[in-house]
Amino acid sequence: MPGTLEESGPQSDVAYRGAVALLAIPEELIALRQTLNDFIDREARPREEPRRREFQETGTLPDLLELKRELRRVSAANGFYQLFMPVDAGGSGVNNLGLVLCYETVAAAGSFLAENAGVLPGVEGPSRILLDCTDEQRERYLYPTMRAQKESAFALTEPDAGSDATRISTRATRTPEGFVINGRKHFITHGAQADYVLVFAVTEPGKGADGGITCFLVDSGTEGFEVARTQRTMYDDHQAELVFDDVHVSQDQILGREGHGFRSAMKWINGGRLSIAAGALGIAQQLTDRMVAYARTRESFGQLIGKHQYVQGMIVDSVCELDQARYLTYACADAIDNGADGRVEAAKAKLVATEMAGRVADRAIQVFGGTGFMTETGIERYARFLRGTRLYEGTSEILRTTIAKGLGL
Repeated sequence: MPGTLEESGPQSDVAYRGAVALLAIPEELIALRQTLNDFIDREARPREEPRRREFQETGTLPDLLELKRELRRVSAANGFYQLFMPVDAGGSGVNNLGLVLCYETVAAAGSFLAENAGVLPGVEGPSRILLDCTDEQRERYLYPTMRAQKESAFALTEPDAGSDATRISTRATRTPEGFVINGRKHFITHGAQADYVLVFAVTEPGKGADGGITCFLVDSGTEGFEVARTQRTMYDDHQAELVFDDVHVSQDQILGREGHGFRSAMKWINGGRLSIAAGALGIAQQLTDRMVAYARTRESFGQLIGKHQYVQGMIVDSVCELDQARYLTYACADAIDNGADGRVEAAKAKLVATEMAGRVADRAIQVFGGTGFMTETGIERYARFLRGTRLYEGTSEILRTTIAKGLGL
């Protein structure tokens, strides 16, 4: 008789135990992974189950933003939302390996409320760039963000400055009272919903990243700052175009050192790339488990499709590539925790994990056939989401360039 989903068992347990043994992952991180899963079962699933069918059919919900915000606040109250911030800033100081384990766990859970900044922070939440806040700024921005009472957006990309972000043209001109910002940002995730925006602007033309770009904390509702339009994507979430038209800010709204905003942003990039890699691992694991279960139950031409070599090949390739990507990502995170610079390691992890997950999602659609192409399974939604992971926080091509530089090429 064909096996059921429950009988098939998640393949992730075997691969995860292997990675744990290889890297000697601390018991406290293993326990944290289980605690996080328990939180998702207790807090996220009851909120989403009555709405799951509507969400899968339409890709959105009228109250999705508020549901996510509510869950973020509960997550913060339980200590998950600020896990990766330093203890002296009010976080738990969980290291990069723990970060990878947690983001992978959330993505593998298959909860549409928990994933993508429902439990763990995305661009809207606390990140290490906010450690550059002054004491006054911490009270106004950092601590409320840690409690999920305020949300941010990261406004660096412009129409003429994408992968080469040092080409930004948004300008902050000095005045007796501070600065006046003029310019346009686009593809800004959470830009339309944020309470404040981290805006990067040129303060010393010609200096580029070495003293010429400053980061400002700009509150939504500031005169001259507006969301010009929503930029729709192939996925559920959509970005925003932000316009700054004579936006007056004070000296106190500079984040970190004047002229060194781009360098501050780089403090954030390694953790961001690792979290994306980990999320890709989790989604790929979820899809691989579903392929295995489906191949054990679905019949065609008088036998289970798992007996067909073409189907076996797609599943086996996915299992092997996923294991390889997981070991690499864990090892890269562990290397950073043990003193590696992190630029090459984070680039490797994101490149390999996101490219792998895209292939796994495509295979999952193929194994499920027409059913996989329908919204009711949710598989096509993951394929759309994963396509974007090869673009933001460094395209695959930029990551390859970073790795090449690390090789002295």
